[in-house]
Amino acid sequence: MSHPSRPLVAVTSDVRVFENYTWHAAPEQYLTAAIEGAEVTPLIVPSYGAALDLDAILASVDGVLVTGSKSNVHPMLYGAEPSEAHEPFDPARDATSLPLIRRAIELGVPLLAICRGIQELNVALGGTLATEIQELTGRIDHRAPDADSQAERFAIRHPVRIKPGSSLASIMEADSIQVNSVHRQAIDRPAPRLEIEATAEDGTIEAVSVKDAKGFAVGVQWHPEYWIRTDSPSRKVFAAFGDAVRAHKAARAHLAAAE
Repeated sequence: MSHPSRPLVAVTSDVRVFENYTWHAAPEQYLTAAIEGAEVTPLIVPSYGAALDLDAILASVDGVLVTGSKSNVHPMLYGAEPSEAHEPFDPARDATSLPLIRRAIELGVPLLAICRGIQELNVALGGTLATEIQELTGRIDHRAPDADSQAERFAIRHPVRIKPGSSLASIMEADSIQVNSVHRQAIDRPAPRLEIEATAEDGTIEAVSVKDAKGFAVGVQWHPEYWIRTDSPSRKVFAAFGDAVRAHKAARAHLAAAE
């Protein structure tokens, strides 16, 4: 089925080496969620850092989706000393996604950042991260359960409280939702430009938005991409992102027509 009028969304990529090749890739769940949940067409952006023309990319798309990943933002990017607890790293992705996030916000291109993405969003705007948060006093274990099945690993399992009046509250039309949890790092000091939109019961920051963004700019720590077919809150995240992307495309078309 062809969808020629669907807006294009740039998707971040991880750099992986296997079968004697270096691959720039994104997990299928995010691509499926973009297509089915946001009703957009995803385009994977290779992680070539400064070699990419970000303005050309952002002029060609109407949204940016920053995916989760097993890798972590390199701690030197937020002033911490690297340790084994911070690994694994993907410096090529860092060099691409952080400037892409900053430029998308500057240009008002709608942005949805998930898991590693919310952490990149925080670091890109000047915040810091905490690692192995399950070892911190009073925190629950946010890591995936030890299971072979992805459905078990990504199972919905704990509540988050949503800040009244926040953009997430208007998306969810609720003050609390249930989410999954597949991470061992989280936001430590939020960037000054970020608004905390939701927290877990242990205080872990679960969602943020960019205070001064011209348009939709939201990050979530959980994984809505996995359950967009069966979980209403998960689908609402991607539906809201898709609506923002379409609005951005329409606004640009109107501006171009007026010139």
